[in-house]
Amino acid sequence: MIPFLEILLALPFVAAGAIAWLRPRSRAASAWLAAAAPLLGLALLAWLTPAVLQGWVPRADHAWIPQIGLNLSLRLDGLAWMFAGLVLAMGALVVMYAHYYLAEEDSAPRFFGCLLLFMGSMLGVVVAGNLLLMLVFWELTSISSFLLIGFWYQRQDAREGARMALAITGGGGLALLGGVLLIGRIVGSYELDAVLAAGDAIRASELYPWALGLVLAGVFTKSAQFPLHFWLPHAMAAPTPVSAYLHSATMVKAGVFLLARLHPALAGTDLFFYVVSGVGAITLLLGAWFAIFQHDLKGLLAYSTISHLGLITLLFGLSTPMAVVAGVFHIINHATFKASLFMAAGIIDHETGTRDMRRLGNLRRFMPMTSALAIIASLAMAGIPLLNGFLSKEMFFAQALEISGHQAMRQAIGVAALLYAMFGVAYSLRFVHETFFGRGPRAVRHEPHEPPRWMKIPVEVLVLLCVAVGVFPTWTVAPVLHAAAAAILGPAMPAYSLSAWHGFNVPLLMSLAGIAGGIALYFGLRRLLNLHAIVRRSLGRRLFRWNMDALYALAERFTTRVANGSLQRSLVWLVLAAVAAGAAPFLSGAHEPLQWHAPQPMPLLGWLLWLVLVACTAWTIRLYRQRLLALVVLGGAGLVVSLTFVFLSAPDLALTQLLVEMVSLALLLLGLHYLPPRSPPERTPRRRLRDIAVAAAAGLGIGLLAYAVMTRPLGDPASVEMLARSLPEAYGRNVVNVILVDFRGFDTFGEITVFGVAALIVHALLRRARMAPDKVMFGPPIKLPVPADLAQLMFPLTLTVSVFLFLRGHNAPGGGFIAGLVLAVPLLIQYVIQGAASVESRFGFDYIRCIGVGLLVAGLSGAASLLFDAPFLTSGHLDLRLPVVGQVPLASAIGFDTGVYLVVFGGAMLILSMLGTIKPSRTRLAHAGIVEPGLRSTRTAEPNA
Repeated sequence: MIPFLEILLALPFVAAGAIAWLRPRSRAASAWLAAAAPLLGLALLAWLTPAVLQGWVPRADHAWIPQIGLNLSLRLDGLAWMFAGLVLAMGALVVMYAHYYLAEEDSAPRFFGCLLLFMGSMLGVVVAGNLLLMLVFWELTSISSFLLIGFWYQRQDAREGARMALAITGGGGLALLGGVLLIGRIVGSYELDAVLAAGDAIRASELYPWALGLVLAGVFTKSAQFPLHFWLPHAMAAPTPVSAYLHSATMVKAGVFLLARLHPALAGTDLFFYVVSGVGAITLLLGAWFAIFQHDLKGLLAYSTISHLGLITLLFGLSTPMAVVAGVFHIINHATFKASLFMAAGIIDHETGTRDMRRLGNLRRFMPMTSALAIIASLAMAGIPLLNGFLSKEMFFAQALEISGHQAMRQAIGVAALLYAMFGVAYSLRFVHETFFGRGPRAVRHEPHEPPRWMKIPVEVLVLLCVAVGVFPTWTVAPVLHAAAAAILGPAMPAYSLSAWHGFNVPLLMSLAGIAGGIALYFGLRRLLNLHAIVRRSLGRRLFRWNMDALYALAERFTTRVANGSLQRSLVWLVLAAVAAGAAPFLSGAHEPLQWHAPQPMPLLGWLLWLVLVACTAWTIRLYRQRLLALVVLGGAGLVVSLTFVFLSAPDLALTQLLVEMVSLALLLLGLHYLPPRSPPERTPRRRLRDIAVAAAAGLGIGLLAYAVMTRPLGDPASVEMLARSLPEAYGRNVVNVILVDFRGFDTFGEITVFGVAALIVHALLRRARMAPDKVMFGPPIKLPVPADLAQLMFPLTLTVSVFLFLRGHNAPGGGFIAGLVLAVPLLIQYVIQGAASVESRFGFDYIRCIGVGLLVAGLSGAASLLFDAPFLTSGHLDLRLPVVGQVPLASAIGFDTGVYLVVFGGAMLILSMLGTIKPSRTRLAHAGIVEPGLRSTRTAEPNA
């Protein structure tokens, strides 16, 4: 069976990865790749549409981490199908629009890559069939939106808006995690089918109020509900295509989607009714009222989005079947008219250079087509008849009047509905009147004119949908609405009719009253107040900044007290924490008392190795102030440890230790070049005694812990099981390598990720660093051609050895980690002998990309097992019979080991190259009277310097 859902979900991520390889100026190629993902996704969705409309729910289930209940479960019911269509269709239109919107200096690959990551994350939220899996994609939407909101990172408002959005939605995501864990504890499963079927059990549980509160915290933060709504207007610092996509189909719609998705499990109680509908009603009114006084086009639309999200939340809070249908209907309608309005605002900004309504006006004369499209979309937003917004607003009025059993709430929501209608007409009228009518424009950067033809097509498509749904709802939107609402309500799905005319009734009178009242309110405010002079400051923003400043101050005071820049103090705290953690089981009695057994006899070679190790350790302590000598002696201790592994018949560990010693010795030698040759003495005897006590406690603790581990009863050790399973299940005779790439492959993947991140941090810290040695430790450079030539000759030989060790690693000592270090050794020698500039001019290798490719290869090779319904990083085996070579056994773990190989080599070489290319300090050179322009790094040179 073709994995339709897996392909549908993977398309945006694959396209984003492909775009990441393009050059920054590859605008057309980036746009075509970005458009291909949603278009292909829509084709797959169209293939599945007949089955979904008939009530079938396509599924895909793959084990991921079943021990904690996390599975790669995907399901496409009517609600997920509707949202997936919104995400993909809006994404395709936004890509077309963004191609013409972005300036020449903007990086199109970076923008479209982040946009596709955003698209794939939202798609994962809606098709996830497991709550924990949904949380993974939920957090990805927060991260990808952070990247998009801060796309213009050179602007302060973009950086601040991105941080605010990430902080608020990230905090809500943590709350949602707690709620999901409580739901899983109540139900006993995180699978969505089980959760939705256990609604009665969830509502009857004593944990229900806590679970509901935590889930609603995630919903309210994501969908910008009061009092955490203030982040959304500040997210308008993003490029307009991002704003259009974020407001119409992604990010803010994730909250109301989750409210709809979990409605069968959480709704049906008074607590749910009062909290959800109350918060929705407050958000509905506040957002609409504040929208009237905005001067920025996108600011007005942002506050109107807050209001409409409040309306959707209120409808789901009412919990009646028709209220749920109205809520789903308004999600569709809001997506169409709000995306078109944002795109129209972006066109105005693009062609005039401003979004400030105080400087705009009379644009209908300069941009007649854009003006007509924006006016129609604004009327749809205001709920004018024969447009889509009118139909869902009518359904809202009808449900507000039919609330039963809550008389006070019924009256309050009825008043809120009428005020919402008035405010909505007022801010829509201001958007139209002050932008397209009146006098103007004034002090704009460019002469207003129509945008390129293809830039208007997305707006035209959306406005056409607004009109088509408003006039012919039964033919256009009825099947979509029925499928989505039925996925929520099930057998409780009510009978209803969609029509542009239901006769004269109370909802129609409320609509007419709202239209008349909104017109009167807008012109009354214009007469009584100078709307252009009113500047509203965001109280939420001030509180957020005050809170962040307080947190920064607290962190600064804590850092000053605990970690004041002294490396010794930081190490003392670290070692003390480790000692406390190790001693806790012994002091609490959780560990069995130590049993002192008779030691095993040690041969003479063992005693010799032990004596050399003790001597090297003692001599290192004695020579610690003489850094170079201490480093050499410490290297001797590492060599003895390697010999100890050989003595204990552990060749893999011995080879790894030896190579790590060689690489780290070279790196430390480079680092010592920028430090004084001698360490300063301790300031006081008290500190010296303290360090001795801490070191003694740590050493004694490690010794006792090692003794406890080595003398505990064996029972059924894990090593026996690993030895038994290594060859038949992982197809490898080298158990050490099998553990690394199969049994504990996930740990290895985390370790190489940490190693790669550490190398990137070194690169970020040192790429513009300027330091100069206080003293030349190694004397003047000695030009010896023979060692240099030998180092170059060693590289092909070492490469051969490296490949040999890599290929044999699954069945004999070797593997990706060892092979990567072996390959780095000759380059290390060349760096030390010839210098970084000489080596990199000939070698020319991109170590950063090597790390990225390694992580990608490791991740993809591990994920390949998911296609065969096997857990992540499960090994497979294949025997190839080649014509000349003969039979060649291959294990799929070689792909993961290839990733390890690349990351280890790239990370080690990146650290080395950064340590070898630190530029001398210009200040110290100036004091010495030396001016050498060639020493200045081109990466740090300032323009016109």
